[in-house]
Amino acid sequence: MIGIVLVSHSEALANAAMDLALQMVHGARPPIRIAAGAAGGFGTDATAIASAIDDLATADGVLVITDLGSAILSASLALEIRSSTHQVVISDGPFVEATTAAVVGAAAGGSLADIAVDASNALSAKKTQDATGQGASSAEDNDPGSPVVSAEECLINPMGLHTRPASLLVQTAGEFSADIELTNTSSGRGPVNASSVIGLLSLGANKNDRIRIDASGPDAPQAVNAVKELVLQGFGELS
Repeated sequence: MIGIVLVSHSEALANAAMDLALQMVHGARPPIRIAAGAAGGFGTDATAIASAIDDLATADGVLVITDLGSAILSASLALEIRSSTHQVVISDGPFVEATTAAVVGAAAGGSLADIAVDASNALSAKKTQDATGQGASSAEDNDPGSPVVSAEECLINPMGLHTRPASLLVQTAGEFSADIELTNTSSGRGPVNASSVIGLLSLGANKNDRIRIDASGPDAPQAVNAVKELVLQGFGELS
């Protein structure tokens, strides 16, 4: 599991972003370190950031997420003075959204490279245009030698595919050896990869929208059934 370092000018902001993101995680949580508030005040400290990175040396790489522009400078300096040698990526994603995407992706067992991309694209779900449907590959395209298993269901939970259900779906998808994609057939958005919480949110899927689930790979039937069951249960939000 990858580690995450939150670099903020405000310790309160970093803790709030972490707490919000962790509410989206069910089960194992990724290791997170906070390097915020220089000398107990407002600012960032490269030495503190380097120490936080070094503290995660046993993780499968580290994603550093920053708030304001000068925090990126401090994080870059930290990479030069740290004592560890594991892979580190400094994200250019928006602080709160990138933190949520990274925490959910890490908890689901995603790679550093994939999570860094998801964190970087974390604002796409807020955009009105469909940034994911164009040029998207299908599950069959990803693995042409493997048959695609599909199902289609209607969202029944009151708020549709918002952050918490999307996070639960990402973690469920991570349990299977399969490429899983979802399409909002009501709006025509998608397909998007089920391992990306930001991609799922970009579907803009509301209650009563129909969602198609496509999967290929060794666990494709089980994966489709598991995702289908989440939809049918309203992601646990109906009780």
